[in-house]
Amino acid sequence: MSEKLPANAVIVESALRRLGVTGEIVVLPEKAPTAATAAAQIGCEVGAIANSLIFDADGGPLLVLTSGAHRVDVELIARTAGVQRVRRASPEFVRAATGQPIGGVAPVGHPAPVPTLVDNWLSKHEVVWAAGGHPLTVFPTTFDELVRMTAGTPVDVE
Repeated sequence: MSEKLPANAVIVESALRRLGVTGEIVVLPEKAPTAATAAAQIGCEVGAIANSLIFDADGGPLLVLTSGAHRVDVELIARTAGVQRVRRASPEFVRAATGQPIGGVAPVGHPAPVPTLVDNWLSKHEVVWAAGGHPLTVFPTTFDELVRMTAGTPVDVE
């Protein structure tokens, strides 16, 4: 399967295997710029989409894996992360922190570990879909596996 995947997805696939994640990366027929479009292509509830949002948290990256059904309260996230200010990161900041483009940021496969918060709401879904390192790729996982593979902290995001 790796030979058919975009280069960033191959990196993510390798990280998933190293971490013991068994879900396979799937290539979507078209880009999914929103959780709703991703859910429609996959055939799942929008809440089962794990949006990967990179924030600039006092100058460092912070990954928030949030349910597609939620909006992130940046003030709550700042308090939870113990930082003064959290703001949306620029595409350049995201690429530098993750090696991946906005719209395809995976929970893993980054040049260095990124502190991660995982939306508790995702635990309501047996299968959660996360980006695979490229805007056309996703993979199935679980809430518990997301927390384990990212060494993330389960939190409420709104």
